[in-house]
Amino acid sequence: MARRGPVALRVVVIAYLVLLVAWPVSLVFTGAFANGLAPVIETFRDPLVLNALRLTAIAAGWAVVLNTVFGVGVALLLVRRTFPGRRLLAALVDLPLAVSPVVVGLAIALVYGAKSGWLGVPLANVGLDVIYSTPGIVLATTFIALPLVIREIIPVLEEVGTEQEQAARSLGAGPWTTFRRITLPAIRWGLIYGVVLCLARAVGEFGAVKVVSGNLIGRTQTATLTVEELYMNFDREGAFAVAAALASVSIIAIAIVGLLRARTERRTS
Repeated sequence: MARRGPVALRVVVIAYLVLLVAWPVSLVFTGAFANGLAPVIETFRDPLVLNALRLTAIAAGWAVVLNTVFGVGVALLLVRRTFPGRRLLAALVDLPLAVSPVVVGLAIALVYGAKSGWLGVPLANVGLDVIYSTPGIVLATTFIALPLVIREIIPVLEEVGTEQEQAARSLGAGPWTTFRRITLPAIRWGLIYGVVLCLARAVGEFGAVKVVSGNLIGRTQTATLTVEELYMNFDREGAFAVAAALASVSIIAIAIVGLLRARTERRTS
């Protein structure tokens, strides 16, 4: 009788995940290949689709780089330093998770709009347009994925403590040497998971990007916006194909990280 509780709980959890995650995602893949491989190949031969994928890769790449550098710095600042406004900074870091992506896109448009934005007007005067262009898409994507690296690193930093870092400094190691040889190896798995989550979030962003990009076909249309357009134009096979490609990026990245971590744990055990 005592075993029925854990077994029932397991069944409920598995059923929940299957109905909420696995089944819907699997339908995207089955829809993409419902009529064989030829329609999928034809979709990815479309120059507009290729341009959208290229733009998504650029935006996601910049978002990952910026959020990795910024995320490590902010995590170290929040964990290793005490200063006025620390709690406010921690709250601001979580803001992108609490605010609707559409609101984020609107806020960015208000600040960086070329005609009336506080920063957009002076930038436009020197020839840099942010809204309805690649910089705006990168900015929106980076903003949406901002907390993911930080929130993966902070618990690891709190767990490892400062003893090894203090010992390294007492032996004459400088800040960069201490970070490279002590801190970075200690946080590597948190950092890797944060980067993977940031990549997945950046690749799949829709709402904020739609606002700041203007959804200009062939110019500022990302892959997620292409999925919407294809689906609304009754090209469901094409929409499923692009959606499956986006989902595959996240699934493969998470699977590789899981395998590498499992192999590392086996070697060290």
